[in-house]
Amino acid sequence: MTDKCEVKRAGQFEFRCYFQLAMQIIGGKWKPKVLFHLSENGTVRFGVMKRGIYGISEKMLIQSLKELEKDGLVRRRVYRQVPPKVEYSLTGLGRSFIPVLDGMFEWGKSYASYLVSKENNAREYEPGTVFDNIDEMVREKG
Repeated sequence: MTDKCEVKRAGQFEFRCYFQLAMQIIGGKWKPKVLFHLSENGTVRFGVMKRGIYGISEKMLIQSLKELEKDGLVRRRVYRQVPPKVEYSLTGLGRSFIPVLDGMFEWGKSYASYLVSKENNAREYEPGTVFDNIDEMVREKG
């Protein structure tokens, strides 16, 4: 990391540090979820993605996909047929982000382990660990 805060410019982006640049590209509520969905499912049609990303509206999915495509992380392939068919997938640049997404996923499991241990006051939690049966320990909403 660096503590230099001069304004930098790359392409159309202006930023003070590389973390800020990364957040300009993948920040927000939906872009990481879109990228994670594509990383887990490969090439996906729009409707399948909309059903697979809980809570996203059609408008936000379209906007996120357009921005990720413009920034070079997502590829949009249109098949000229009736009815039209459009598929989305990660580009090489998008695939280079998968280790970050995987790290976030693992951290989420670790944080769930922390929450479960805190709720139950029964287990000692060591930061960064994931309980072996965390999927059974978290409660389903409903």
